[in-house]
Amino acid sequence: QVQLVESGGGLVQAGGSLRLSCAASGRTLSPYPMGWFRQTPGKEREFVSAISWSGSRTSYADSVKGRFTISRDNTKKTVYLQMNSLKPEDTAVYYCAAGASRYSDSPREYPYWGQGTQVTVSS
Repeated sequence: QVQLVESGGGLVQAGGSLRLSCAASGRTLSPYPMGWFRQTPGKEREFVSAISWSGSRTSYADSVKGRFTISRDNTKKTVYLQMNSLKPEDTAVYYCAAGASRYSDSPREYPYWGQGTQVTVSS
């Protein structure tokens, strides 16, 4: 079992930055890929970014490419999402996910989820 706790969300003006963290406890994160997803009311959870267990492979949704950076520190059992040049449309609850048996951008592949952290970007 893996427990995930996100932190770092908050209210920021458009153009600002936030750094989300996802701390894991329980089973080790390795060798699992990790993902960040986000969700707004009435919409399905959408892929934001993913990272392989070694960190050598990363991927991003087109909407965040060039602005967000995912990274991980397996010694600290923590995954990060650096979000720069934030836009009002980035407003959502952000979730980290773990445990996928293969690298994936589908939320259905991830069995473990955090409780989410709210990110609000004002215009």
